[in-house]
Amino acid sequence: MITEVMARYGELSTKGKNRKLFIKQLGKNVAYVLNDFPALTIKANRDRLHIELNGEAYEEIVDRLKKVFGIQTISPVIKVDKTIEQANRAALYLLNQEYKDGKTFKITARRADHDWTFETNEVNQIIGQFITETIPGIKVKMKKPDINIRVEIRLDGIFLSTDSIQGAGGLPGGTSGKGMLMISGGIDSPVAGYYALKRGIELEAVHFHSPPYTSPQALQKAKDLTGKLVEFTGPITFIEVPFTEIQETIKKYVPQGYVMTITRRMMLKLTDIIRAQRSGLAIINGESLGQVASQTLESMSVISEVTNTPVLRPLISMDKNDIIKIAEEIDTFDLSILPYEDCCTIFSPPKPRTKPKLSHVLENEAKIDVEGMIERAIAGISIEEIGLNQSKETEQKALFEDLL
Repeated sequence: MITEVMARYGELSTKGKNRKLFIKQLGKNVAYVLNDFPALTIKANRDRLHIELNGEAYEEIVDRLKKVFGIQTISPVIKVDKTIEQANRAALYLLNQEYKDGKTFKITARRADHDWTFETNEVNQIIGQFITETIPGIKVKMKKPDINIRVEIRLDGIFLSTDSIQGAGGLPGGTSGKGMLMISGGIDSPVAGYYALKRGIELEAVHFHSPPYTSPQALQKAKDLTGKLVEFTGPITFIEVPFTEIQETIKKYVPQGYVMTITRRMMLKLTDIIRAQRSGLAIINGESLGQVASQTLESMSVISEVTNTPVLRPLISMDKNDIIKIAEEIDTFDLSILPYEDCCTIFSPPKPRTKPKLSHVLENEAKIDVEGMIERAIAGISIEEIGLNQSKETEQKALFEDLL
């Protein structure tokens, strides 16, 4: 029977002296997503990650590992002692799980323990001969066989497998610093978060909520979308920012064409203050060039003028169909299209400026109490942790300091 699941690293092999830190973080991330399987033993070694099943079924383990960034391929394996007899029996067991009349096979041996009794080609020949003698009529095929039995002879045992399942690739979450994801209830921002996670960024989600114009269901949708991203990493901190006063004031005092531009600038200002308070290094959003009025180069330039912090836009060159495809793959699409409006859409003007002038923006911002509203919004934020199985409120506090 399958005794463990083996995961192979991808980009981690290029990390040199930092490799140990990346592997340690990957081990922590795997332990988190498998924390409801207490019988498992997880060992993050230099070149492989081993999950000893200790009687647990492997299928659910593999499904969860496929979402963990930093893993290139995954194999359910049988580990046996380093005798050719045990390797023969394990290879036959694996073959019998897949074999039907007419299928072909091959043995692919690799030897990390060069002091072992048999050389690589001898292992191929011995196990191959044992199988052909045991199963009459079975045929060997060296190129593209139906069943490829991989045999790895390592210092601590022999590992045999037939499956090599594609993992998520990328870098382990938490190895590239912290970034603040501006998450709405739409399709784009969760996909941007997914791509940021794939490059190892630890995310904190910032969501702007404008009751009574936005509903409790809209707020919950943003939390649920964050929960979908948790499946690819560890817990994510969710930061809810009250935005009603700001949106009402902008709508009252700002010309219609500049409402969206100034609204987005206020969001970016607030996110940047929160980032500074929580030791973030970047801001991530779901902007895609030319998709809406606030996402032209001219608009993005004027909006981004409020900060010197790097604003990462993973979707910048993707069209909507590309984004929707990824949203479906990561299971956020159906949530994103639920009919609960977020604060980006409730006061959206019919004719926003696509080429706003910074001088006009500054003139209009001078009509409103920008610093006072930002201070009050920061004082009213609430923070909770979104985990795999539940979200629980952990704190509710003001983060405002003299950063305006």
